[in-house]
Amino acid sequence: MSQTIRHPEILEITRKVGKVTVEGLAAHFDVTLQTIRRDLKDLAEAGRLERVHGGAVLPSATTNIGYEDRRRLNANAKTAMARACAAQIPENCTIFLNIGTSTEAVAHELCHHRDLLVVTNNMNVANILSQNRDCDVIVTGGTLRKSDGGLIGDVTTNMIRQFKFDIGVIGCSALDLDGDILDFDLQEVGVSRTILEQSRKTILIADHSKFKRAAPARIASLAKIDTFVTDRPVNDILDKRCAQWETEILVAGA
Repeated sequence: MSQTIRHPEILEITRKVGKVTVEGLAAHFDVTLQTIRRDLKDLAEAGRLERVHGGAVLPSATTNIGYEDRRRLNANAKTAMARACAAQIPENCTIFLNIGTSTEAVAHELCHHRDLLVVTNNMNVANILSQNRDCDVIVTGGTLRKSDGGLIGDVTTNMIRQFKFDIGVIGCSALDLDGDILDFDLQEVGVSRTILEQSRKTILIADHSKFKRAAPARIASLAKIDTFVTDRPVNDILDKRCAQWETEILVAGA
């Protein structure tokens, strides 16, 4: 099979599963590891994929990738982070979970917590936590974003201001090396800022891939976050800044 045939199929597989490995693709196409490495190198140079250790993922971009692709991307890391995040959430408290695949993973880990009041603008989170009989769920109003089941806009932010949460858990689309938390949608940014304002404790959950991406809208600095849950250690500069800001960095699995 020629590379002109393999390349489109490699891209299609990556869109479906989020990450491909050299070994997996070699077995799939019955070719050598060196052949697949050349294919991934060519696709990366063309901007179609982004090389990572052992394989490739969808490229970083200034526009967000599809929600199903995001749900599959770094799925194991998200599960580990979600467990670490859920361990920070006691029973008998009020929390907010916002839009995102990472916060959905947290919702799964909260399915056995007791006496929770969860407020969310994420329809997927509400459906997940409907399985927990010891959890009351309040869904904010707002404009439904059909691409991901998120509720955004002024109605959403106005309702959030009616609460004071023990813990607010947010995700993001990107992080820059200065520690700024970034997103694509200005309305979602407004919602995230309001969550931070209305929470006694704030948690950001974001995997290492967010440092490889760019997004145009700023939510806040990590200085506004109490606990940053991630899957890999951050660089030394940001680690020192977080220490100065008294922002705890919790590396899942460490």
